[in-house]
Amino acid sequence: MPIPKEILSVKRPVNTIVIMYGKNKDRFAVRQRIGCRRANGRNVPINGPTIGHIRDGVFIPLEETSAVKSSGIDLKDWADIILCDRLFSPMIEELEEVYAKSDAMRIYCISLLRVCNPGIKDYELKEAYETGFLSELYPDVALSKNTVSKFLNDLGKTCSRITAFMKRRAGRIGIDHHVLIDGTLKSDESKVNSLSDFSRKAKAKGTRDISVLYAFDLERMEPICSKCFPGNMLDLTSYESFITENNITKGIIVADKGFPSSAASEHFGRNPDLHYLNPLKRNLKIIAELHMLEFTGILPGFEGITYRKERIGSKWLYAYRDAYRAGKEERDYLKRGKSKDEYRHGEFMEKQKVFGTVVLESDLDLTPETAYKTYEKRWEIEIVMRFYKSACQFDETRVHDDYSVMGTEFCDFLSSVLTYRLINAFDAKSLLDGFTYKKLMSVLKRGKKVKGECGEWALIKMNPSHEKILTSLALLDAPQKPPKKKPGRPKKVKI
Repeated sequence: MPIPKEILSVKRPVNTIVIMYGKNKDRFAVRQRIGCRRANGRNVPINGPTIGHIRDGVFIPLEETSAVKSSGIDLKDWADIILCDRLFSPMIEELEEVYAKSDAMRIYCISLLRVCNPGIKDYELKEAYETGFLSELYPDVALSKNTVSKFLNDLGKTCSRITAFMKRRAGRIGIDHHVLIDGTLKSDESKVNSLSDFSRKAKAKGTRDISVLYAFDLERMEPICSKCFPGNMLDLTSYESFITENNITKGIIVADKGFPSSAASEHFGRNPDLHYLNPLKRNLKIIAELHMLEFTGILPGFEGITYRKERIGSKWLYAYRDAYRAGKEERDYLKRGKSKDEYRHGEFMEKQKVFGTVVLESDLDLTPETAYKTYEKRWEIEIVMRFYKSACQFDETRVHDDYSVMGTEFCDFLSSVLTYRLINAFDAKSLLDGFTYKKLMSVLKRGKKVKGECGEWALIKMNPSHEKILTSLALLDAPQKPPKKKPGRPKKVKI
């Protein structure tokens, strides 16, 4: 039923709309427009509180001002939310391949808020969502304390969907991509889940842990997949399960000594496009049998590194000795001795042979310099783990049962993907040359917008150096240079 024209013609405040109500639809309320949202490619207005009524052809405003707690939020975090959404929004499509649209959006918002607010608790998500521009971009996402707790538990119960999501991401790995695999331990003192247990570091840490394995695509510079294991499970045991369940069938896996190729030999045999380049333990007999520490040349392009390459069956071994690293290991070994009596010459001479050495095993015939460069890039995964624990503050779990742990770790994985996309964006603009990641995120957090009287959002005044950072990230338009003045008359020449 349309609103009568005489009602619509009544003078009322700007940015308002007339709503009919009542049993006979004969009453008219005036509601304020508080903004708009994007839906299906168009702007859809958002209605706010009722500010008055139209009676007898006259607008009558409400006598009392609405309570503060029921009023809208006029100051919201903007810069960090907008940048994260710009980099992370393609993840929504990936999530919707596995999850319903509402679930995908909730996972997306939880993961994004954990990056913008490091260390945030689940019960704080709702407030962070409402006080940030995420509520303007994606309104009506349920993130209350009880809702999030129940949702993470349900997310873990449907772990097959998490596996399906990880497999889809692993399927995008290129044949020539390098896949770095490593694990980290997270404190988990829960007594009701099967993942929490004493790890090999329990004596030093004094806490129970869970083990989280990560795969990192070096070419795409972001994590590909992850999986949780009990804290007391050895890397050797979880290695084959990790690459099999995530269906990693292409690329070159570069792992640590805890992930030998023999632990997943059947999987490598079934997938000819999957290769490996792993270090061997220094005490293996094959190193001595093939005289791998009797080096045959100096590694081209590197200073102070000697090498040896040998073939054994369908594999190749690459041995290296870094003179600088050998000297450092020798000094550290001698420092550990508490007294002269502890020095044993024979034992020291045996140790001295392996100082600064590493022996790599691969099923690819590579040049010695290519194999060494590839292994040196493995340290990128250490940076991933460092950012996972420090930048995102994911060094411990705050949930208890198995399902909640798996659900929250899935969101933590997505947060680590976004973290690395931020790092790549900062690095592309050379911002990391002068600022740390934490400093840049704090600058973005200061980029807030305030709502004006007419409902428009405006950026608050910022330090010029901070505005320059936002401009370099394309969050603000570059300032227009003043037009050049026309040249005046030429100076007179004195004769």
